[in-house]
Amino acid sequence: MQTLLAVRLGIDMLIGLAFWGQMRRYPSIGGPGWWALSAVAAIVGSLGMLMRGFGPEVFTVAVANSMFTVGGLLAWMGLRSYLNFSRPTSRVVVASVAVVAAQLLFLQVWDLPPVRQLIFVLTTVAIMVLALRDMVRADPQRQVPELQALKLLTGVEATVLVGFAAAVPLGGISLEVAAPVTLFFFVLARLLRVMLYGTLLSHRLRQEGDRARQGLQAREANSRALIDNLSAGVMVFRPDHTLSSINSAARCFLGWSEGGANSALPEPTMAAWNMLREDGQPMRRHEMPFERVLATGLPVRSVIVGVPVMQAGEVRWALCNAYPELTSQGALRHVVVTFIDITSLREVQAQQKRLQAQLAQSQKMEALGTLAGGVAHDFNNILAAILGNADLARQDLAPDASSRESLHEISTAARRGRELVRQILAFSRQQPAERTPVRVGDIATESCTLLRAALPSQVQLLLECQPDTPLILADATQMGQVLINLGTNAVHAMHGRPGRVSYLVDRVAHDDPRLPREVAQACAQVGADAARVRVQDTGCGMAEDVLQRIFEPFFTTKSSGQGTGLGLAVVLGIVQMHGGDIDVSSQPGQGTTFTLYFPGASPSATASADAFTMVATTPAHGETLSTETIPMAEDAAHILYLDDDDTLVFLVRRLLERRGYRVTAFTDQRQAIEAVRADPQGFHLLLTDYNMPGMSGLDVARAVLELSPALPVAVASGYITDELQAEARAAGVREVVFKTDAVEAFCEIVARLIRPA
Repeated sequence: MQTLLAVRLGIDMLIGLAFWGQMRRYPSIGGPGWWALSAVAAIVGSLGMLMRGFGPEVFTVAVANSMFTVGGLLAWMGLRSYLNFSRPTSRVVVASVAVVAAQLLFLQVWDLPPVRQLIFVLTTVAIMVLALRDMVRADPQRQVPELQALKLLTGVEATVLVGFAAAVPLGGISLEVAAPVTLFFFVLARLLRVMLYGTLLSHRLRQEGDRARQGLQAREANSRALIDNLSAGVMVFRPDHTLSSINSAARCFLGWSEGGANSALPEPTMAAWNMLREDGQPMRRHEMPFERVLATGLPVRSVIVGVPVMQAGEVRWALCNAYPELTSQGALRHVVVTFIDITSLREVQAQQKRLQAQLAQSQKMEALGTLAGGVAHDFNNILAAILGNADLARQDLAPDASSRESLHEISTAARRGRELVRQILAFSRQQPAERTPVRVGDIATESCTLLRAALPSQVQLLLECQPDTPLILADATQMGQVLINLGTNAVHAMHGRPGRVSYLVDRVAHDDPRLPREVAQACAQVGADAARVRVQDTGCGMAEDVLQRIFEPFFTTKSSGQGTGLGLAVVLGIVQMHGGDIDVSSQPGQGTTFTLYFPGASPSATASADAFTMVATTPAHGETLSTETIPMAEDAAHILYLDDDDTLVFLVRRLLERRGYRVTAFTDQRQAIEAVRADPQGFHLLLTDYNMPGMSGLDVARAVLELSPALPVAVASGYITDELQAEARAAGVREVVFKTDAVEAFCEIVARLIRPA
């Protein structure tokens, strides 16, 4: 018996140490700590039994027996902790105290060994029953073999213990014979129980490992799904340049198929890639992000890389980052390359640069146009005076006078100057326009008719007009000027060699991507398509440096005396004034194509002309004013003429007086108003300049119409805008005359405005 107790004591010590170590190693698993305490209680009980006969009975009997029961309670608490059940610690403490008290009671008060043995058996069996119940609850489907074996062992122990308790009083077996056998059985059972506890720990570790692996797999799957659904591209390379993984965004960026690559597909290797730097030049190998990470082991950030994709030579741009992925030992495992597609951003930046260049060009053109318009206004007055006085002088000469030829040359030179002024005004967009719905095909047909008369025989002229070309709101005269200018330039580009000039007129849908944005917006607003005019030639073409400057005013490639350099500047001004756009493509030796886009007229637009018209009549090159002098009658119409330029005052007075009108002319606005105030009914027409220092022509018109409301008023100006027309109409002005040709047209205007009176 002593030997068995000593063996059990040693086993319990080993069990306590083992479970204490398990508790320290796996603190998240419940049970080992309680089982270690259970071993400590068993050690105390075994020591008490070993000391029987020479130790105090309180310790050797009452405490020893109680410790075996308390050890069972602690083992049950460990089982509940392992099964993640609640632990009734307070009840266990109360039960332990009650067992010790009962053992002391039946030892010190009533010395009844059978009662003490019965208390031990009943409490131990009760604990085993509780443990069986918990194991049934924890594994109702009997899927855990370790719990089933522990449950079987517990049942066998309970049965043996009850049999032992019944064999001594009922079977007549002495306690000295039964006790060693029973103790030996429970030592073996305890060893088996400890082994089962160990297998339970292994089972729990396997469960946690499985859960950890499942969690890791789930996180990896989530990470893969996240990376695969990122809008940024992710590519993982091995150090040998082979591709480990790639997400959908990277495949889409590179134009690769979605399912054509496996995890180790080198498509293509880094060495085969033709990467581009930000400036569009090929990137050297040591500059590539992947190679830089391999060489330095450091991350690479914010590198702009261009990658040619597909067969069409398209280049896509990306903002690229790369970083090394290391093993736990610090070795390079992978190089991770991430990038964001910035192709659209690059296109927007390029478009912004183009728009900035266009804005700068537009501002330069506007400044030049303002300057040119101001110069042309003053220069036009000078030319008008020269032309008018030359014609008057010609009228005063005899038909055979030799000076008539000189006057004719003066008039010819002045008309050439006036034509230059007209081009300058058209370039500065200060030329009046009467925009009505017109057919571009009709204007192209008329322009080709005029151009064909001056066309060399070796140049072929072609015209193709689509019948469904939409109407546009345009000034037919200015549109004809555009087409003739382009056709003339095309003929000059032949340099006398055989060739072909083609006019192609057709429709472009309002949502066609080739349509310039401003024209597309204008078409969308009126609900119409656009008209396109292409003027093509097979001439010498233009180099890139010339192509960049063709719309600059006074820039020309022609020799001195053959061109003013205003033709294409005027074309650009007229096209933009009509809300259109122009595109030019040319290659040296391959000809040039000018493409003009105009927004179509709205369906509700009408062809009715505005009642408030503008006159711009130009005599033929050799035509002069009528030389007929009409005698002034007593009842001749009295005209009041006002201009701050005394040269024009002298000229207009002579012109009108020779037509039989009475003319009162002033250079001062106040004097003209006072003349009307003095005789409100004495004048039949007021003809005034608009741009004068102090009071403008409209201010004079308002003052005069307050004095004589029925007096017809005409205003002449070299700057006619929609605002001026509206303001003149509101002031009661009958007509606004374009001053470029006003001097030669004054007689006709006077006749038309006075006739109703």
